[in-house]
Amino acid sequence: MKMNIRLGSALTAAAVFALLATPAVALPTVDPTAKTLENLQAAFNGESNANAKYSAFAKKADEEGYGKLGSLFRAAAAAEKVHADNHAVVIRKMGGEPKAEILTPVVATSSKNLEAAIAGETYERDTMYPEFISTAKAAGSRDALQTLNYAKTAEAEHAKFYQAALADLPSMKGAGQTYYVCAVCGMTTTNLNFKKCVSCFTPKEKYFAVA
Repeated sequence: MKMNIRLGSALTAAAVFALLATPAVALPTVDPTAKTLENLQAAFNGESNANAKYSAFAKKADEEGYGKLGSLFRAAAAAEKVHADNHAVVIRKMGGEPKAEILTPVVATSSKNLEAAIAGETYERDTMYPEFISTAKAAGSRDALQTLNYAKTAEAEHAKFYQAALADLPSMKGAGQTYYVCAVCGMTTTNLNFKKCVSCFTPKEKYFAVA
């Protein structure tokens, strides 16, 4: 019995030694520049689809009599196009070609559409863009950082607008409302009581109206 215990201990020690002696398997390294280009492609695709989705949501809101909500969705759609265009410029600078697979938007009631919009903007604000920004920092790409930060900031504002609209949907009834979208960064607002964009600091004259 004692021999068996000693033998077992010896085998255990030998197994541990073998594991320690086994060379570590090198994990594949990720090129942050290549990953940033991949992330920009994903962002371009996402923003292009968001443009199509919010345009469809705007039409549905108008049909249901939510004129102000229709205006909000149209403004957000315009902002998403600004983001997509910005991403495309950087993609080309990095040697890529922007590509998007536009899916047919799933359109429900305006209430459900708002819930879907909030989920999408929240994901981009809290998860997608922060991760993409972190990789762009590692890559040292200032152009990528700029366009990704512009989009993240605007998406956070869109989420606030959508949450307020969902919380008081009846107030969205009636005629449309004028929104203003920055042509440089996509920031969206209801008034121009400032001299420079709070996101990209360009003059407010760069904003265009959407109703």
